[in-house]
Amino acid sequence: MSQGAPQVTLTPQFCFNQTALRDFLRLSRSTIDDSITQNLNALLTPGATPWNPSSVSTRQTSHPATLRTIPGESCNKFKEQVLFPNWKIRSDVLDYCSGVATSPDPDDPDSVLRLVEDHKARERVVDERLDPYSGRYFPREARTESLAMLMRNERAVEKIIRSRTWSLIGERCGLSSDSAEGAFDKWTKEQERP
Repeated sequence: MSQGAPQVTLTPQFCFNQTALRDFLRLSRSTIDDSITQNLNALLTPGATPWNPSSVSTRQTSHPATLRTIPGESCNKFKEQVLFPNWKIRSDVLDYCSGVATSPDPDDPDSVLRLVEDHKARERVVDERLDPYSGRYFPREARTESLAMLMRNERAVEKIIRSRTWSLIGERCGLSSDSAEGAFDKWTKEQERP
């Protein structure tokens, strides 16, 4: 069974290092969600069904491994010990970094540069008859704004990935009445109980 994502120390520096943040999320998603079919196949006991010689005498149009239902106990164990903890780590990272993105950033190294550029733009005299493009000014984006946009995008990606993973689990383990978020929220609340 696959292991979850590595633990990460949550600091504002981690969030502002968008390469490290994206790499962490990409690695976490690839270990569980992107390889969900392989992870679910690993839950099946090899050789549980005896080999049937007629299985090779005719052309198979569907893959028998994808049609095999995984025992409920194995599915529940996988969800509770691997899938949901992995989702929890990613949710914690996304929540923390979203909080960093909405907080004031006194350590922004570009804040002085942005202030200088804004001041120069306000003092500039523009004659748009001579140069119609001279009035354009595109202020630099603060790193918190850039992080906030990244968090919105990553949350959308996370929602799509969880939905896809949950539908594959539903096909292989049996349908659940809960949505991916509903099942995850229920698991999270159970984990918070003493």
